[in-house]
Amino acid sequence: MRRRPSTSRPKLSRKASIHRKNLRIATFEGIPATIFQVLLQGQFLTGFLLYLGATSSQIGFVLALTTLVNIAQIGVAFLIQKLPSRKWAMVTFIGLQRVLWGSTGLVPFIFPHQYWVIAFIGLYTTAFIVNTVSGVLWSSVISDLVPSRVRGRYFGIRNTLLNALGSLVLYGGGVILDRYPGGHGFLILYIVVWIFSMMNVVVFFFYPDVPFEKSEEIKFLPMFKKPLHDKLFMKSTLFLAAWLLLQNVTVPLYSYVMLQLLHINYETLSLLNVAQTLFMMASFYVWGNLNAKYSNKRLLFWTLPIIALSSLLWGLLSVLPMLLVLFAAHIVFGVGVGGFNQLAFNFLIGDTPKKERPMYMAMYAALTGLSSFFGPLIGGRVYEVIKHWPHWTQVYGMQLVVGILMIALVLLQGRRILRDE
Repeated sequence: MRRRPSTSRPKLSRKASIHRKNLRIATFEGIPATIFQVLLQGQFLTGFLLYLGATSSQIGFVLALTTLVNIAQIGVAFLIQKLPSRKWAMVTFIGLQRVLWGSTGLVPFIFPHQYWVIAFIGLYTTAFIVNTVSGVLWSSVISDLVPSRVRGRYFGIRNTLLNALGSLVLYGGGVILDRYPGGHGFLILYIVVWIFSMMNVVVFFFYPDVPFEKSEEIKFLPMFKKPLHDKLFMKSTLFLAAWLLLQNVTVPLYSYVMLQLLHINYETLSLLNVAQTLFMMASFYVWGNLNAKYSNKRLLFWTLPIIALSSLLWGLLSVLPMLLVLFAAHIVFGVGVGGFNQLAFNFLIGDTPKKERPMYMAMYAALTGLSSFFGPLIGGRVYEVIKHWPHWTQVYGMQLVVGILMIALVLLQGRRILRDE
């Protein structure tokens, strides 16, 4: 009697093939996204704002805006439960956000000089309000798209590849701005931004419309209260919000300090950020392996003293060569923040209920976004207050104070809150 061939293997093979295809699309989508985002953030954003005539307070405000609008994610997390399809809503809002963000480069061509900063802030704010919607949708889709069994390994590989690309873009952008200073250099960068931002939108058309497990709650308040009643989640989130408040008092303004106070050129600044990115990439592998043995929360705790040390290292500018200290501080920060970002994301998508995950992620984004908003505002304002103080207080005094406060927060609260239950 002939044995009937088994059908289980082809089904598993087809399912694995679909997953691999989806993961390739998600990885490829990150390539143009990384290119245009690197050129619109960090040192390039600070440099463009300085070119437009922004003050340190205005720079701090712009750097903080992207996190303030995260508060709106709470409402978005509820509204996406009503969508029949997440994909096309995601494509629509991502496309609109890319257009608005890229349009900030048109400010010098459209508006009188005295309105450059105000016009930039208006376009930038609108872009990131739209980004709030697209961000919730993308996070929801990607958490369902990547199978839990390969999630850590996949994001480790994806982050490594995209950060390697980001390092090249950082350096290339810095070289362009040094060779073509002022408006000419930024015009070149924005042309590249427009090309790759449109490519990024096109790739989203190929994203699958993955099934959506919706919350069992159909009303806003019960859904909103779910994460609030999760004591372990809320304690961890509030602690991380306090941490990010301290971190963002100084870190977003590093480029301001180096460009405006230390007079470092863009190429050197790019090399510093490339070194930070390379060590962050290397740390993904280490943190990923440790994550196989230890919980997300415990490893999150381990990243905090490393980030605090990177801030304290700035104090060595008083006794050691400038570039040696800056490279050391950036490298240590890369190791710490690489683990922090990866583990915080794993904590959100791995340690929270799947059906309620959009609201959990929105609550985390809102609370940490609010604290991260006030950080650069405080930092920018402090730099204006101390601009007539001794030079060292502006260059590394702030970092020393913040580093000490970080260590105190870790010792007094971190071990108790981020412990394994």
